[in-house]
Amino acid sequence: MTLDETLLQKLSDWHPDEGRNTFAHSATGWAVQIVTDRQDSVGCLVVELSLTRTTIDPPADLTIRTWAERIAGRASGLLESLKVLEIDESQSVAVLRSDKPARKGETIAYYEVRLTGTTAASVRRYQIIAKTNQPREQVAFAVTHEAVAKLVGDIAG
Repeated sequence: MTLDETLLQKLSDWHPDEGRNTFAHSATGWAVQIVTDRQDSVGCLVVELSLTRTTIDPPADLTIRTWAERIAGRASGLLESLKVLEIDESQSVAVLRSDKPARKGETIAYYEVRLTGTTAASVRRYQIIAKTNQPREQVAFAVTHEAVAKLVGDIAG
């Protein structure tokens, strides 16, 4: 089974207590951790999704740039598609964000994927109120188990 197929099955079988919970699973060279505020049989309210490569070496041809571009080109299942915002090759960090952030009134919401080297990725959602000096706020995002599994597969790809 692939990572996304295994993850989908494990999430469907996961029945945590009410409130904030952490799901963790390792398979096929990756450790996946999902922090949720709510979970049901179909999906969850994700606070943060993170992946860490557990294999010793990433593929020889993989760079932070190629990984970021690959994710931006294939990641789906979120409300917005992703684009590469910044790549700092000297620090081995890349940031992807929603291509077209969601807007409701003065509130703007977007996904952010942060890559660290070629071994770690995290996905979060933020919102900010336009025309204010308030800092952005991290918010949970609703997603089905199927979309979570696909996103993990797209990132791990």
